[in-house]
Amino acid sequence: MSHSFVLPPIHDNKDGSWGPSSTSVPSQFKDIPYSPYSKTEKLGRFADWAEGDGSRSMAASSGAARSGGRSGAARGRAVVEAGGANAFAYFHVEDESSFSLVDSKATAPGSRRGGSSFNRGRGAPRTGQGATGRGGAGGGRWGSQSNRGRRTGATGRGGWKEWEKVNRSRESSVPIQPDWNMLEEIDFPRLSKLRLEVDVDEPQTVGTYGQVFAYDRTFDRVTPKTERALQILDRVRYNTTTSDDPIIQDLASKGIAKAYATDTILSWLMCCTRSVYPWDVIITHEGGKVFFDKRDGGPFDFITVNENAADPPMESDKEKDSINSPGSLSLEATFIDQHFSFQAVDEKTSVKLQRPNPFANPEDREPLASCGYRYRVFDLGIDEDDDFTIAVRTQVEAFLPGATAKAPPQFVTLRTLNEFDSKAPGSGGAPEWRAKLDTQRGAVVATEMKNNGFKLSKYAIQSVLAGADVIKIGYVSRVNPRENSRHATLTTATMRPSDFITQLTVSLSNGWGIIRMITDKILKMPEGKYLLIKDPNKSIIRLYSIPATAFMGEEEGDIPEEEEPAE
Repeated sequence: MSHSFVLPPIHDNKDGSWGPSSTSVPSQFKDIPYSPYSKTEKLGRFADWAEGDGSRSMAASSGAARSGGRSGAARGRAVVEAGGANAFAYFHVEDESSFSLVDSKATAPGSRRGGSSFNRGRGAPRTGQGATGRGGAGGGRWGSQSNRGRRTGATGRGGWKEWEKVNRSRESSVPIQPDWNMLEEIDFPRLSKLRLEVDVDEPQTVGTYGQVFAYDRTFDRVTPKTERALQILDRVRYNTTTSDDPIIQDLASKGIAKAYATDTILSWLMCCTRSVYPWDVIITHEGGKVFFDKRDGGPFDFITVNENAADPPMESDKEKDSINSPGSLSLEATFIDQHFSFQAVDEKTSVKLQRPNPFANPEDREPLASCGYRYRVFDLGIDEDDDFTIAVRTQVEAFLPGATAKAPPQFVTLRTLNEFDSKAPGSGGAPEWRAKLDTQRGAVVATEMKNNGFKLSKYAIQSVLAGADVIKIGYVSRVNPRENSRHATLTTATMRPSDFITQLTVSLSNGWGIIRMITDKILKMPEGKYLLIKDPNKSIIRLYSIPATAFMGEEEGDIPEEEEPAE
């Protein structure tokens, strides 16, 4: 006997909706409950055969009893609703009602996990943990019992004093003009994956210029108890951008390299993934060559303070003129760094390099500072057939005499870290240097590496690019935390650049990969002027095509006209 299958009649809704229609419902499906369904909602039960006979309420109550009385039957079952129809919601009755990852039973009043309230036992509550012990219902370490696992709100540590934090929105280093065309946007995770191995020990030094003085070894014996006041000395040191450097122009005319930059710009780009504050670099593509330039008075002319701190110094309307605002701290740090390098040398002993300072001006009244420029060419080629080099102007501030009379001098770079006020907002939890530098120097160094990781990375890369043998970092602090005009050197740290790079976990291969990637992108584009800018609030850099006249003559435009006094 053969069985036949007859397709039942299908009723299509006139409005095109899915499911039973209110106008055309087959007689055999009338008065059957229906749960609306949406793809965005969780799917529960398709049908409930026990609805209306009372077994649901009995199962729920029995499950609540087995769950240990967690504030009634509602907490004894996990409800996953579908479309808001309770008739089709799925209830965990017997399978998972008694399962829990943590002990969620209520703590009896007056009981303690580690002992009575009068004893400071091993498990007794710590200060500020409430009366019911660690993690208890009375506001323990992670807040109340109902907030366990969420760490939000006033009692959770994740949202502690969120209402007191100032808006961390920053402004761009330059205003984006409407005629600028954005070409590409690159985030920091992509930059961190770039790699290019470069031999930094064998670059070609094409010229040395200037004069350097001997490092004053008495600074190595300075301690917080024998601090030395920072002197203000009138010296001249030039920080000319790449395109205005006459030596760079001469090298470019000879075709020595494909890209040209200074050690300040190059080190900034090589570790830019650690930067937080906004910055910008002007890139010029001309004659098949790439020039990396800075703006006069831009971020490259100043030193930041606690840029990488969890709570860095922020500028607000109330503290705009405060000595602890980001702008004031940056000016102070730049002032300290310059005058420390002026003071920490012995001008009685000097070494003249191959040629005189190329930026010296006979009209300067002040003497030139101790500074030696070393122009070096690095090979960034991927293989032997890839001819790709970059010429860099590097800088050293002092030298150390060799072990013997015939031994060559050792070049030194001088840098500083400064302390402003360990109790002020934005200090990054730094310990007081005068009290901790002698006894807990490791803690001070670790805090500075955390709060100023980007700045220290630039220091290390600049020393490696210059081929310096030693880097000296002076710890300079305010004489009075509430006054930013008087400072003192508390101690000086000495290290080799290669060891410093390793200690900071800076990847030179990643930095060279970033430089090669940016240069390759510019060389593939038409000749012109471009701007590489970091987003002020995100870990993103953007490349813009800008007019050739951009940033030209802005120095004159920024100088306000002096008003004549009224007679």
